[in-house]
Amino acid sequence: MKAVLVNENKDLVWSDVPDPEVGSGEALVKIHAAALNRADLLQREGKYPSPPGCPEWMGLEVAGKIVRLGEDTQDSGWKVGDAVCALLGGGGYAEYVSVKTDMLMPVPKGLTLEEASALPEAFATSYLNLFIEGGLSAGQTAFIPAGASGLASAAIPLAKAFGARVITSVLSDEIAAQIAHLKADVVINSAKQDVEAVFIAEKEAGHPVNVAMDCLGGKMLGKCLPHMARDGRWILISTLAGEVTEVGLRPLLTGGVRLIGSMLRNRPIEMKVRILKELVENVWPKMERGEIKPSVYKILPIAQAEEAHAILQRGESKGKVVLRIL
Repeated sequence: MKAVLVNENKDLVWSDVPDPEVGSGEALVKIHAAALNRADLLQREGKYPSPPGCPEWMGLEVAGKIVRLGEDTQDSGWKVGDAVCALLGGGGYAEYVSVKTDMLMPVPKGLTLEEASALPEAFATSYLNLFIEGGLSAGQTAFIPAGASGLASAAIPLAKAFGARVITSVLSDEIAAQIAHLKADVVINSAKQDVEAVFIAEKEAGHPVNVAMDCLGGKMLGKCLPHMARDGRWILISTLAGEVTEVGLRPLLTGGVRLIGSMLRNRPIEMKVRILKELVENVWPKMERGEIKPSVYKILPIAQAEEAHAILQRGESKGKVVLRIL
């Protein structure tokens, strides 16, 4: 089969690789579409390799159809021909992938395979950090910065669908208009507004931030953390704006605020299975009723993987970028 490999010049090359083996408890999926994540850019640079046992090439979430089932799958509930989406440790930029059957999810009714490919990583990450780590509940306020990102395109509607109030941030009024369909309650233009000042104003207005799902980190984290609600949870999932911040410890002590580091990729398989099961039970019905809609910015053929990466590198996307693999 073929997969996208990274050559010595860091170029993406559609190359011949060995066909995947189908082990016990696994399904072979013919991949129709693979969605991009910023982790792919890091992996391309050699900074975020696939976990042991996973293919070396990129790709954390895919959708396609089962073409073969391995041994010990008779009680899995899956059959050849089923349309599925899957969360992977790596290997999605390819024609086929072998996946443990408990890491598969059905494609929600009414969605295309391209849309379904944009669900597993983004929604698993959002669900893990908002609800399991953050304990977000209806009536509370969530802060989800980088509102134009592919992750926010899942996290904002997810939080809204479960009755939370959402604050997000973007870099311009133009971008704010482009993400209006996500229906965040407050959109901060960080080029004009001070995020800390908004935290203070929201707290004074009776809407303190209970949960933050932060992919940026940097100076903003330290400035805003003291202004969270009592027992607030700040979930740090990446450090795109910087790895260093300064935090006043007294407000954390007196307010019971918690700073939590969280990554999905290095979680035990049992935890990932739990998350996917809860997505299918709790989130998929809302998606099938149209309460949550995947936000796909652009679909490109696998031959244009370089351009797809460039879209993320330029910060151009307002939602998920998807590669179609035919």
